[in-house]
Amino acid sequence: MTLTASLRARWALLWPRLARLAQRPERWASAHGLLWLLAGLLCAAFVYVLALIPFTPAISDIRKAKTEQPAQLLSADGRLLAEYKWVNREWVPLATIAKPVLDALIATEDHRFYDHFGLDWRRTASALVRTAGGDRQGGSTITQQLARNLYPEDIGRAPTLTRKIKEAITALKIEWLYSKDEILETYLNTVPFLYNAYGIEMAARTYFDKSADRLNVLESATLIGMLKGTAYYNPVLNPERAQARRNTVLAQMKKRGKLAPAEYDRLIKRPLRIRFERQNEVAGLAPHLAQQLRRQLIDWADRNGYSLYSDGLVIHTTIDGRLQEIATQAVQRQGRQLQGVADAAWAPRAVWGAKSPLVQQLVRESPQYAKAVAGGAAPEEALGKLLADGGFLRELRQAKTRVQAGFMALDPRNGAVLAWVGSRDYGADPFDHVQAARRQPGSTFKPFVYGAAFARGMLPTDQLMDQAVEIPLGGRQVWRPTDGRQPPSGEAMELRDGLAYSKNTITAQLMQQVGPERVAQLARAMGVRESRLEAVPALALGTSSVTLKEMVAAYGTIASGGLYQAPQVIVRIEDKHGRLLEAFKSAAPERALSLSAAQALRDAMRGVVDKGTGAAIRGRYGITADVAGKTGTTQDNTDGWFILMHPQLVAGAWAGFNDGRITLRSDYWGQGAHSALPMVGDVFRQALRGKIIDARERFIDEEESSWIATATGTLRNWAYDLFGRRTGEPDGPALVPPAPQPEPPRASAPAPSAPPQEERPEIIEAPLIPLQEVTPRASATAEPPVWVQQPEPAAPQPESTAPLPPQTSLESQVWLQTHASLDKTMS
Repeated sequence: MTLTASLRARWALLWPRLARLAQRPERWASAHGLLWLLAGLLCAAFVYVLALIPFTPAISDIRKAKTEQPAQLLSADGRLLAEYKWVNREWVPLATIAKPVLDALIATEDHRFYDHFGLDWRRTASALVRTAGGDRQGGSTITQQLARNLYPEDIGRAPTLTRKIKEAITALKIEWLYSKDEILETYLNTVPFLYNAYGIEMAARTYFDKSADRLNVLESATLIGMLKGTAYYNPVLNPERAQARRNTVLAQMKKRGKLAPAEYDRLIKRPLRIRFERQNEVAGLAPHLAQQLRRQLIDWADRNGYSLYSDGLVIHTTIDGRLQEIATQAVQRQGRQLQGVADAAWAPRAVWGAKSPLVQQLVRESPQYAKAVAGGAAPEEALGKLLADGGFLRELRQAKTRVQAGFMALDPRNGAVLAWVGSRDYGADPFDHVQAARRQPGSTFKPFVYGAAFARGMLPTDQLMDQAVEIPLGGRQVWRPTDGRQPPSGEAMELRDGLAYSKNTITAQLMQQVGPERVAQLARAMGVRESRLEAVPALALGTSSVTLKEMVAAYGTIASGGLYQAPQVIVRIEDKHGRLLEAFKSAAPERALSLSAAQALRDAMRGVVDKGTGAAIRGRYGITADVAGKTGTTQDNTDGWFILMHPQLVAGAWAGFNDGRITLRSDYWGQGAHSALPMVGDVFRQALRGKIIDARERFIDEEESSWIATATGTLRNWAYDLFGRRTGEPDGPALVPPAPQPEPPRASAPAPSAPPQEERPEIIEAPLIPLQEVTPRASATAEPPVWVQQPEPAAPQPESTAPLPPQTSLESQVWLQTHASLDKTMS
């Protein structure tokens, strides 16, 4: 007879009796009736428990966390860049855990652990009685706690009867399949201890700076005491509660015979000694890059039926492990140097004080101020209290004036990303300043202006007058960009010298003739494809915020002769056995700038490092290889930039602060030539010495092979010879014909022994708008994957072989767009 048939037969016998009792209700009060009622309730409970079994988790391997293999991110030379882990945990065998830990755990949480089969009925009954009396008690065994910790979604944590039954069923399953030692080992390696510490090993390191096998009785009692409520008994924030709870655990150990009375009397008098050190997850060589890739890799794993955290995937990248390490060290080294400058510039007694309007504003923006006001304090009262708190002001100053930096390098021949450093220290600042941060690029944007000019047929040897410039903006507003304290020389200057010495007056005139829309269009084609560019005159000096990744990619276009190559990081993904799962090819190159224009621009940018604002590359770092680059400094020295190109390597760096209102307060250190250039120079010098790149490699100027380009070039030269090389617009300055002298005068060029300083432009006769705060944005913004090459709409590309239609005059129709950008103007 089947079980179902048997139950039906029993029910058939039971039903008539229940019917007779229903006809005579007075019989329920009899002993016989109560017995039947109890039997009915037990049967109902039994059926309810049976019904819950399918809704409890299937127990396959409670030690799955021990066998999980996180995905590994590897460099091109096989070095580990990062691992993708669920939690910060290190599994340790039960035999290596100190004995006082086990004694404290069993004595406090489940002293009959070795005597029951997952449920301690006596403890459960006692907990029910005490809870009914108003003293809420927990009756869970270690096995029940393990079930709750391992399967929080299946079991839940709500204080309901259903949850307790599901927990008990799961505990019985665990006890059926695993030994007591396996249960203890799993419990101690999976229990959370706050501060991203999971398991007894990470807890020991976090709170006592030692491994789990070296914990003494007091330390063991402190950690086990936390299990009742990790936040409530946190020894870092609540030391008095933690000490009281520790002594309770010691008392339980004495009661259960694990601690001698004399030793107990001695230990409870000891103070709570904590050596707290937050255990950050091992970041590896490229933690910022790993975080940028995490979301895309999770999507890939989900689509292909893998887990990024447990299936042992191996992701091979283009990163050069040697160059990544060199770049990380260079960023840290320069960061320390600049931090010393910042600390002196923002000294508490000199600048950082309660009377400073900026400090007051920063206090109003702090979470502490918001919390105080939300708690009922008056705004001025909350402000005054925080300004009087020396410790709070010190912490605020350290956070706000912490210098940050970013560095990225790629191979211009194929777009392979070779190094990616998102900040000075991932643990202190995980925000990525390569792809997530958008900052104004300053003079590093000027090559797009010159590139657009060369694409129209202008030459690096063409000249413009170094003179005061006035650009009407409409509404009786005039933009007068200057070169800071350096007055115009009034002499003719070649375009290549205007770029080498970062002359704002020359660049502004060139922008008038080329047109903002054409410059923005070229910048997008060359690689600035994720940030919005405002097509306004001030764009010439870098007013639109961009990312370091975009700028390095765009300079890679210059280095490769005008071919844009999308940055690529991921090469292939393999399983844990080395089987190829998917390979990723680099995107096809796109022609963004004509070959002749790109070569002219590249040659002009050689002058930046040979004699201009980047001369320290030659002088200080002794780099004799064929390189070209550009420095950049924003208004008020807020941002410093430098990007350098070599036939095999393009590298760029940014230095500044997360808050754009904070600067280095130094006209020397604030310049990109002194803040960002040392990082790039250091990396290039070591890369050349280490043979990562070849010092003998040179940029090779090639002839355009297209017969159309040849024909139009001939026609263009004939027109220039006939009418003169005058390509200026009617409302803008015209190009000055070449002077008859062999060498044009260069009165504005500084002496070679003293490389020129970059100057910030000045806005006159236009309302000044305060520089907006530049705060880090979450890296989860909609950034395109850096390893999945997605085609983008092709921007209209300027042709070098025929003049483009003239631009409209700069009248009131562009003022509304220009007005918001002018006071953020950069050199």
